Amino acid sequence: MAPKLAYEPLEHGKNYWIVDEVLSNATEIAERCFSRDKWEYGAPYQPESWPGMRFHGALEAAELEQIESLVKQLIGKDRLWMEQPPGGLRLDCNVAQLVGEKESTPHPHTDSRRLCRYACVIYLSPNPPPDTGTSFCRLRYPNGAIGGNIVLEPHNNLVDALQVRALPIQAWYEDMRVQNVFNRMILYKANLVHCASGYFGKELRDKRLTTVFFWMTDD
Repeated sequence: MAPKLAYEPLEHGKNYWIVDEVLSNATEIAERCFSRDKWEYGAPYQPESWPGMRFHGALEAAELEQIESLVKQLIGKDRLWMEQPPGGLRLDCNVAQLVGEKESTPHPHTDSRRLCRYACVIYLSPNPPPDTGTSFCRLRYPNGAIGGNIVLEPHNNLVDALQVRALPIQAWYEDMRVQNVFNRMILYKANLVHCASGYFGKELRDKRLTTVFFWMTDD
């Protein structure tokens, strides 16, 4: 009777991709983000599901085109688009996010299959602790058995698939950790269970800076 997820082995070039030195002007973009005056505030400052600080439009049009062209090449798709959720909400694609060590903790999740097929993170902190990148996780049962890692039809996210709002971090097994390296991109299937491996920093320029993207594709 325990909740179950399907399991898809992690395979570079199939369900995740890592590209280093992905942005030709990464230092300029990072400085642009750190120097920004106006941010939106999430948890723990506001009752939001996302942590820290963020702003939309992290990459300019030419920079975003560079990333999207690369992503289409990697996943073998001709078209990407940003799906908009109903009710006037806004999908957090092309967003800069800045999160400090006391502003959040790892939170394994999947992104909604209704809104995206692929998710992407670019790390932009100049000297990050290596183990604060992205983790891929599998279910861990109370008896120690290891379960699945991916949400498939007819479910859209973990809440649908497991019929529970949230699980403690002890309910997850870290299958793989991608290290945080300046100007590294990690692209992955958005329905794989994943999370930030950790956060760091107290002052603005010392915190974990990333840009995040969510894309739909043709099936």
